[in-house]
Amino acid sequence: MSHSRRDALKAIGGAAVAGAAMAASPMTAMATPSRDALQPLAGAGRLKQSVCQWCYSSMPLDDLCAAAKGMGLLSVELLSEKDWPVVKQHGLTCAMANGPSTIPVGFNRPSEHDRLVAESERLLPLVAAAGLPNMIVFSGNRGGMGDGEGLATCVTGLKRITPLAERLGVTVCMELLNSRVDHKDYMCDHTAWGAELVRQVGSPRFKLLYDIYHMQIMEGDVIRTIRDNFGAIGHFHTGGVPGRNEIDGGQELQYPAIMRAIADLGYTGFIGQEFIPRRDPMTSLAEGVRTCDV
Repeated sequence: MSHSRRDALKAIGGAAVAGAAMAASPMTAMATPSRDALQPLAGAGRLKQSVCQWCYSSMPLDDLCAAAKGMGLLSVELLSEKDWPVVKQHGLTCAMANGPSTIPVGFNRPSEHDRLVAESERLLPLVAAAGLPNMIVFSGNRGGMGDGEGLATCVTGLKRITPLAERLGVTVCMELLNSRVDHKDYMCDHTAWGAELVRQVGSPRFKLLYDIYHMQIMEGDVIRTIRDNFGAIGHFHTGGVPGRNEIDGGQELQYPAIMRAIADLGYTGFIGQEFIPRRDPMTSLAEGVRTCDV
């Protein structure tokens, strides 16, 4: 994830995590996750799972990695290059590396292309050398720009970096985000727009990051949309609706059904857990992992 999202949600995520930890124990619950939360998970395991670090920003990365590995997770994601060696030390990967753009300032601005291309050309070889599969990018906000113009501009900019991504075997993923609640004015806010972008870029190394939380807010009809656009999707994120909290029965999405649909499509990438826990963080994460273990 970009520094923009991390900065924008730092206060929200930090407060939610801190509150959950205090409720669970007088000590910091994230530093002392329950024994049950760390038990290896059983199940068919058709989907590889990851966790987004920014949702647990009050927890040292080493501790998060240890807990994640104990739960059967294979990745801690949305990390910058300084953190990739940490996950590797724990036998994990970073399924989605931070990229060159921020959420509000991205590839829909021609004035940003030279900077974004230069940073992509620096980052992509590092991502490949670290053995990481994906790098995240963003469209940027509309700022009065029409969606057609923004689409064409994104195509132009992304075509400057996809040949390198193809040579290196790294997939560049643009995230679909909601523009109603969390990221006002963000352009890549509907699957149809994103899928058309993938079609026009025309590279096997450019895909969408389909965030289930965000697209439920914008569109709903999640399973049908995933099935209809599966070829354009390279990665998934979770989150409970409303509120982006636990993906349990207290929110409206039926995650086991969604995960079964994704697995049935033959998906081989990662499912990134990206919810802000309201309760004991590691217990909630373990419950979320079990929910998606189909």
